[in-house]
Amino acid sequence: QVQLVESGGGLVQPGGSLRLSCAASGSIFSINSMGWFRQAPGKERAFVTFISWSDGTTLYADSVKGRFTISRDNAKNTVYLQMNSLKPEDTAVYYCAARAARFAGYSDHRRYDYWGQGTQVTVSS
Repeated sequence: QVQLVESGGGLVQPGGSLRLSCAASGSIFSINSMGWFRQAPGKERAFVTFISWSDGTTLYADSVKGRFTISRDNAKNTVYLQMNSLKPEDTAVYYCAARAARFAGYSDHRRYDYWGQGTQVTVSS
C-alpha cells in the first residue's frame, strides 16, 4: 500500500501562485509514475499533469501548459505542483495520484492505483 498526503492548497487571487506538495509513504518501491488531477463542482475528475518517477518525463494538459510545473524530490518521496498565473477556472479540488504503470493511460484517472485526500484550490478576487 501507498499513502499520499497533499498540502499547500488555499485561496489566491487571479494571477497569483500556489505550490502543492504530495508526500508518499509505504510501498514506495511500487510507484513508477505519479500525477495530479483536479475536480471542480459538478465536473468529472480531469488530468492536470504527470511525471515518470524513473526519468522525470513530464506531461501536461493543454489548459495548464506553460503555467504549471510538476517536479519530484526522490530523496523526500515528494512530488510538487507549482501553479503560476492562476485563473478562476483553475478552482477545484486537486488530487495527487500514484501508480505502478509507467506511461500507458497517464491521463486516465481510472489507471491510477493510489490517491491522496485532495486539497482545495480557490482562485478568486
